[in-house]
Amino acid sequence: MRKIILDLAVTLDGFIEGANGEVDWCIMDDDMDFDGFLRSVDAIFYGRVSYDMWGNFQPDSNSTQVEIDIWSRVHSKKKYVFSSNPRQDNNATFITSDFAERVAQIKQEPGKDIWLYGGAKLTETFMELGLIDIYRVSIHPILLGTGKPLFENLKERVNLELMEVNRFKSGVVQLIYKHNK
Repeated sequence: MRKIILDLAVTLDGFIEGANGEVDWCIMDDDMDFDGFLRSVDAIFYGRVSYDMWGNFQPDSNSTQVEIDIWSRVHSKKKYVFSSNPRQDNNATFITSDFAERVAQIKQEPGKDIWLYGGAKLTETFMELGLIDIYRVSIHPILLGTGKPLFENLKERVNLELMEVNRFKSGVVQLIYKHNK
């Protein structure tokens, strides 16, 4: 069965974005093998806000070829948007109700694993419903002091088992955990 993988970047003080939504602190090392991660998934789960911001993002003319290639690979995936407001969109399937049931159906379909892109609200919902199989968290060597916390409204304990630790040349440390359901 396909797995749902939460893959995200966080600061050492636990923020997923700065006070004004900035993510300019995120480091993308070539030794991180993000391309390998992208090859392991064929679908992306977005919340509506994240989808509106990043679901159809196009790099600008100042972008490197690596950035252009990464976004091209991201946009080649099947996109699902979880939202309370239905919308017709040629680039994504909108899911507006029965989230857990729809996720179970999608996980049963043939294919690769699924990237839970987020945002924070969708991540919280998936955590509450026990839908995340793998937590892949990259801790970046920066302290912001303020911003959007990673697990702001966590209501219950989530037991995880460490599967892997990766250290990159930039000082980013990636922790990969399996959810013990």
